[in-house]
Parts: sequence; C-alpha cells; structure tokens
Amino acid sequence: MAPYFLRNLVPKRENNVHQRSFFEAARTITALQYAQFIAGYLAWTCDSLDFFSVSLSVTNLEKQFNRSAHDITTSITLTLLFRCVGAAIFGVISDRFGRKWPLVTNLLLCCALQLGSGFVQTFQQFLAVRSLFGIAMGGIWGLAASNALENLPVEVRGVASGIIQEGYAVGYLIAAVINLRLVPHVSQTWRALFWTAAGVSFFSACVCALVPESQVFVRARQLERAKGKTTKENTRIFIRETKAMLKAHWLLCIYAVLLMSGFNFLSHGSQDLYPTYLEVTKGFSSNSATIATIIGNCGAIAGGAIAGFISQYIGRRLTIIIFLLLIGVFIPLWIIPNDFSGLSAGAFCIQVGVQGAWGVIPIFLSEISPPAFRATFPGVAYQLGNMVSSASAQIEATGGDNLKTTIIQDGKPTVVQDYAKVQGIFIGCIVAYTLVLTIIGPENHGSRFEKHKAAYEEGAGADDAVFDDESVESDRGSTPIGEKDMGDHYVRHDEVSRDAEKQG
Repeated sequence: MAPYFLRNLVPKRENNVHQRSFFEAARTITALQYAQFIAGYLAWTCDSLDFFSVSLSVTNLEKQFNRSAHDITTSITLTLLFRCVGAAIFGVISDRFGRKWPLVTNLLLCCALQLGSGFVQTFQQFLAVRSLFGIAMGGIWGLAASNALENLPVEVRGVASGIIQEGYAVGYLIAAVINLRLVPHVSQTWRALFWTAAGVSFFSACVCALVPESQVFVRARQLERAKGKTTKENTRIFIRETKAMLKAHWLLCIYAVLLMSGFNFLSHGSQDLYPTYLEVTKGFSSNSATIATIIGNCGAIAGGAIAGFISQYIGRRLTIIIFLLLIGVFIPLWIIPNDFSGLSAGAFCIQVGVQGAWGVIPIFLSEISPPAFRATFPGVAYQLGNMVSSASAQIEATGGDNLKTTIIQDGKPTVVQDYAKVQGIFIGCIVAYTLVLTIIGPENHGSRFEKHKAAYEEGAGADDAVFDDESVESDRGSTPIGEKDMGDHYVRHDEVSRDAEKQG
C-alpha cells in the first residue's frame, strides 16, 4: 500500500456534517460573520500595503540615503526578522484574551511606525523604525486569519481563505497605485506613500474596533465563567496548556515552520525585488515597472480566490501542489521576454501560481494546528518562516551583483545586474523544496476546529486534530470531527456553552 501522505492526496469528499454545498452554506452567513471577515481582510491588506511601501521605494530610497539596493533591502530583512517576535506576543495574547483588541492595537502600532518611517532623516533611523515596525506587523496575520475564518461555516472556509490571503496582493496593488499616481506628483515623493499607508492602517483599526469580538471566543469565555473560574486561574491553565501543546506537537511546529519558510521565499523572492528587476535588468521606467506590478497582483488576486474554491473539493495539499507546478511552468515567461506585454503576462501567470498556493495556507494551517492555539500556531509558524526567508531580497541583490548582463540603454550597451537569471534560479529551487514538503505533510481538510477547547481550558494543549483515514471516513456521517478524539467533553462543551448563553 502507498504511504499515507500519498493516499491522502487523492481528492475526498469534504468532512461536511450537514452535507451542504458551498452556495447553500454561503447563504447562511450572517451580517456579523461578514463584518468579522471584512475586519480580518482589511487588517491583512494594511499589513501588505505597509510592507510593500519599501519594496516600491527602493530606487527613491537609494537616492535619498545615497545607498545601494543591497543596503536598502536590509530594511526589508530586518522587518521580516522581527515579525516573529510580534507573532508570538500578539498570538499568545489573542488566544488568551480574544481577537479584537490585540488586532486593533497591532494596527495602531503599524500606523504610528509607518507614519514615523516617512519622517526619518538618516538611513540608521530608517532601519531602526523598520525593525520596530516588524514587531508590530508580526501579529496581524495570525489574528486576522483566525478572526475571519473561525466564525464562518466550514463549507466556505477554503474560499474565504483564498480571499483573505489575497488581501496581501490587494495591499500591494494599492501601494503600487499610490506609487504610480501620487508619489511622482508631490514634493514629499516616497514619504507620501508611507504617510498614506499609515492613514489606511488607522482606518482599518477603527473598523476593527467597531466589529464585535469573535463569537467563538465569546462562547468559550462564557463557558469558563459558567464554571466559576477566575482570570488568574485561566491564565495559569493557559501557560500550562501552552507548554503541553509544544511538548505534544513539537514535530508539527517544526514542519509548519519549514513549510512556511518555503512559502515566504516564494512570495518575497518573486515580489520584493520585482520592480527593481524590471527597471535595472529590463530597462523599464519606474512607471512601466509599477504597471507591470499591478498586472501581476491582479493575477495574484485571481489565483488566491480560485485556489481557495478548488481546495474545498480536492483538498488543500493537492491544490497547493497544482499551483506550485504552475509556477515552474511559467518561470521562463517571467524572465525571458524583454517587452512589456510578455513580461506583464509572465508576472500575471507567476503570481496566479504563487498566490494561488498561498491562498490555501490560512485555512490549511488553521486546520492542522492544535485547535486551541489557532492564532498563535499559524501566526508564529508564518512569521518564523518569514524570518528564515528574510534575506530573500538581499540574496537576489547579491546574486545580481555577481551575475551581469548587457542591455541597450539610451542607445548604448550597458552592463547591469542580471536579476532575471537570479530570480529564475532562485524561484525554481524554492518551488522544488516547497513541493516536496507539501507532498509529505499532513492535512486535516474540513476540520471543525471551532468546536474544540479554548487555550485556557484543561487539556487544550494536548488536543489534536485527526489525521488518519479511519477517522476521516467516520466523520463523513453524522458525527462532527473532533467528537471521536475528544470524547464526552465535546458534548458537554456545547451544552454548557448553550446554558451560559441563556444565562448571559
């Protein structure tokens, strides 16, 4: 018999208690659930807009601080390095105290530091602010994804995952439009992009502050109040269960970090230095490079939504594998042409693959994570992967310094960095690495993680998802996933939760 990880790639019918279609489930979504999803989507969009403000300003920052592209990309590296710190801090706070206010705090910190980025006068100041910015940004993804997905019907979470993840592409798209239409026409140039991004983050924080707390977390809190436990007792249990989770799931944690390292190398390797690649290696103007970036992000948005929808029917890993293979197919179109139309088509297709694979990640990580820690676990895994891949832009910039090509610029042959070859080799290797990890990894398609214990309940740390064929088969009937491995707790949890809601 083939190994389980290969058998589990065969498309299965989703673990669906009510046997509803996507469209039937979508019609049951309430206004509150829509609001919580939109709040998470806005937060992740702002994270991307804030981050890519630097990528789109590399050329202007070189002139401002009289530094090379390699030096400027140091700020990107530092931001990515410090994001894991923010993910750990805000993820733990969120799993313990709720999603809403930690996310609002995150966004306000991003607003303040993005505003400060536009006022710096020296390169050292810029590096310091971007390092602090990384901490603030680090918590947003885990909090936004958990808040957006955990309240939705299980049948629509794949599509919702693709949509919320492509808030990343939308943020990049907004940054590119601002860079194209505003930056060249104001005296503040690149600073205007940072200040505008700060304003958008502030708006997003206001929206999140108006949206009620996650109902899943509210019900868990009501349950604990019904049991008569104090905040101090819950915090003590939370710390103990966090240790138990790390002890029980350390191998899964390592796998998730390794996988997210590959995914972050893919996204940052294909995007962070892309405008610079078009301007330097292909001789495009800043305006044309920005337009090509916009076209690429349109492909990213389409890829994420399509992949999320497909994953509801063929599974998360198989969807990721298909879109990773698409990346490999379109690498030549991405780097070989020299004309705008060819390179724009390559950018569109390559981002369909990159962000299509990425679109499955929020729900994939939420489903395989220890259920009680679905803000901390995905967020920290994602940001540790960011930390590992933090030098993507610098690796490509260094490769460009060592690989040269000749282009015709202003009618004369000019030797420039060959970022096309560097990016082609780099992304090809990362695709192969990520493909292998995805094939051998676990999957828990259709998990009802919202039915499991909260992080401050006894036994939450050892609470696990079900990863074997037998449990998947048994869960296709009337028994919700999780009841088999949680025993009587699952039933008691729902009963006490309903009683608490009546009393409250």
